[in-house]
Amino acid sequence: MKKLITLMAVMATSGLSMAQEVGRVVSSMPVIQQISVPRQVCTTEQVTSPANKSGAGALMGAIAGGAMGNAVGGGNGKTAATVLGLFGGAILGDKIEGAPLAQTQDVQRCTTQNFYENRTVGYNVVYEFAGKQYSVQLPSDPGPTIALQITPVISGVKSPAYRTQ
Repeated sequence: MKKLITLMAVMATSGLSMAQEVGRVVSSMPVIQQISVPRQVCTTEQVTSPANKSGAGALMGAIAGGAMGNAVGGGNGKTAATVLGLFGGAILGDKIEGAPLAQTQDVQRCTTQNFYENRTVGYNVVYEFAGKQYSVQLPSDPGPTIALQITPVISGVKSPAYRTQ
């Protein structure tokens, strides 16, 4: 038991307790995940709406027709001619004003649509060290080699572990 404790103490103080090794990467396959990405999609379309009449033609026609009717006749006939002139002038003035031009406006309509994208979320890596193959999933592609942190075991068998640089 004393020999074991002494061996461990010597290894700890000598810096041999951890050794850095390099493994050869055999394969590195990206792990792809499909994710939903919401995007706003907008379209612009032209909308035509009828314009409202101002009523100015009917008003001007009623005034002119009422004045002309009032100028004709006398007594009760004058009143009837004035009322008839008001209505006739309003109708004629409205026709003369005519229909206003329709108004065209650009209207933007937006909706949220989901698009699907493939994204790499990691790499399944197989590497070789000391004649054996090991596999690990890493956040990035390690390249042709992988840095390993080796911790010796008392029985003398090395156990590799991936270490980030």
